[in-house]
Amino acid sequence: MASLRFEALKKLSERTRVHVDMPKPVVSEFFGENVFGIEQMKATLSPAIFKKVSAAIKNHEKIDEVTADAVAQAAKAWAMSKGATHFTHWFQPMTGGTAEKHDSFFDAISGLEKFKGSELVQQEPDASSFPSGGIRSTFEARGYTAWDPTSPMFLYGKTLSIPTIFVSYTGETLDTKSPLLKALKEVDLSATKVCQLFDKDIQHVVASLGPE
Repeated sequence: MASLRFEALKKLSERTRVHVDMPKPVVSEFFGENVFGIEQMKATLSPAIFKKVSAAIKNHEKIDEVTADAVAQAAKAWAMSKGATHFTHWFQPMTGGTAEKHDSFFDAISGLEKFKGSELVQQEPDASSFPSGGIRSTFEARGYTAWDPTSPMFLYGKTLSIPTIFVSYTGETLDTKSPLLKALKEVDLSATKVCQLFDKDIQHVVASLGPE
């Protein structure tokens, strides 16, 4: 085992170094600039709305319609200021890959760019809202994507990518992320109970996976 490690290090040391030009001299000035994370939400949302979103992320609470609309408007404005024209619900179905459903911010009927909280929170990636040619009723979606606020939205090219989970109409898991989130919640609840035997002030336990 030790010899394999030394062999790997030797091969790494023999590789030609790739020069990368930094866009700015200070890393903190551009790190995460295409991620709509906590700092971006704090800067664009009202204190009351930001508090609700933070509580939803930390305490696994539901986000109400007013909060979702506020987040959607802030995310749309932030994304469009960086050149985004579309948004997508990005998820990991049980196929070993990823999937997306793209929509435009532009609303042809109103002639304006729109992005509602309902579009942020839930989508129908199986195209059940599109004409089906009589194959089945178009209102019967077989699967839904739901926004996961614990993962930040981010820009990929000109598209605002929204991390989501994928579930069936009856609630069955259809992706690989939902089981992870459920497991993390159970670890949080069980580990918090144990920790409170020693310190009653502990409210949450956050599981993390290190590079080791």
